[in-house]
Amino acid sequence: MGLEPWDELRTALHVARAGTVSGAAVTLGVHHATVIRHIDALEDRIAVKLFQRHAKGYTPTEAGRALFEVAKETEQRFEQLAARLQDLQEGISGPLIVTTIPELSAALVPVLAQMRRDYPRLIPCLRTEERVLRLEYGEAHVAVRAGTKPQEPDNVVQSLGALPIALYASAAYLAQHGHPQSDADLTAHRFVGMGEGELRPAAAAWMQMRGVSIGFSSNDHSTRLAAIAAGLGLGFVPQALAQQEGLVQVMGSRPDWSAPLWLVTHVDLHRSPKVQACTRLIRAHLSDWGAASPAA
Repeated sequence: MGLEPWDELRTALHVARAGTVSGAAVTLGVHHATVIRHIDALEDRIAVKLFQRHAKGYTPTEAGRALFEVAKETEQRFEQLAARLQDLQEGISGPLIVTTIPELSAALVPVLAQMRRDYPRLIPCLRTEERVLRLEYGEAHVAVRAGTKPQEPDNVVQSLGALPIALYASAAYLAQHGHPQSDADLTAHRFVGMGEGELRPAAAAWMQMRGVSIGFSSNDHSTRLAAIAAGLGLGFVPQALAQQEGLVQVMGSRPDWSAPLWLVTHVDLHRSPKVQACTRLIRAHLSDWGAASPAA
């Protein structure tokens, strides 16, 4: 049997949170009689008691607790939908959340800086996490992902080409240990490894297959970059970033080191002005970084 209307379920959820009818009424901005009417109507509709009434207030029954768990998820979905509709209504303003791998954060900061200059009402945010943020849950508006092509339903996935990754070292390391000229020479050198994590770049698989000597490792991109600069070993770095850091290229980019890149948006927001403006800038800036930008 149905649980409509939503207002009754939302009212009951607020009573469960507040523990009293009066508390829920204040939060909802309605009369306490309206709260009681909603609860009674909901219990009659589903023929289940959701609360134990007592002198101090209302305590959810076991059935009530089970229902309210579902109601909380529904409430979150409504809030996410409302945020999406607001985005579409307001255009290029409000929050803009972009998520990517840590290696690309330096490439995407200029994108968000340009967005902020062009659209002063915009509030950009860049999130870099091992966990893949869920666009369908409103955790981000735009994602730039590396590796295999994302397969989540209801997402629009466009190729950004491949991010060139090359092998680098500090000048001090090469002065002390020499500059390897071939793959065979690499056996005499130590590497900065990538640690353990859910996201394993192609270069990490290459190191594991070759059985190279790891002199230092970290699952944090910034720490690995600092370790390479400090002379702790050779390391794989995006070409444009390595140039910014003043590292010396040991060997050029190869397909089995480079990372396929994907631009991901949710179908509900893909055509919104905010997302379209952001994706256009991402393509332009990543092209400057050396990644190809093929058409979708």
